[in-house]
Amino acid sequence: MRVATESEYRLRELHHKEQYRLMAEKLEQEKKNSDFTQVYDAGWKQIENLIMSNPGAARLYTFLARHIDPSCGAVVASQELLAKELSCSTKTIRNYGKYLEETGALIRIRIMGSVYAYAMNPKEVWKSWDSRKEYAAFNTKTLASNKLNGDIKRRLMIMMEKSENKEESTKQSKNL
Repeated sequence: MRVATESEYRLRELHHKEQYRLMAEKLEQEKKNSDFTQVYDAGWKQIENLIMSNPGAARLYTFLARHIDPSCGAVVASQELLAKELSCSTKTIRNYGKYLEETGALIRIRIMGSVYAYAMNPKEVWKSWDSRKEYAAFNTKTLASNKLNGDIKRRLMIMMEKSENKEESTKQSKNL
């Protein structure tokens, strides 16, 4: 059995401290992107389509994208707040939200009254670093009353299927 000398022990300890420092430095670097929002190719295409078809909905989409929570890819806001921020009526916000939901850009989950959780499609827009995507709103357990839970789950699945179908058709057209 080999016994480490005092100097070997200190060398190992220094090595471990250096590894720990490098890891902490790397994590700190990753945190520096906290104000950074990633927009993927599908997100840019979505923005281009929205600008052409419904500029107001494009404004709502980009506002929500800038304010999504990095831990889940969603933002909770009242329609009154959104209307004030975008200088329009709450009815207009409802129409924009409905349009964005129909295009697969997001889903709206009613929280209470005029307050909604707007879950962005993580294949289009993402706030945190890419490796955190497993925690996206689309991959988490959604807590809602029994009446709403099935509907929310169905809408999430439809949105992800639409997004996957878009990606597949884009890949096929590029291969032609």
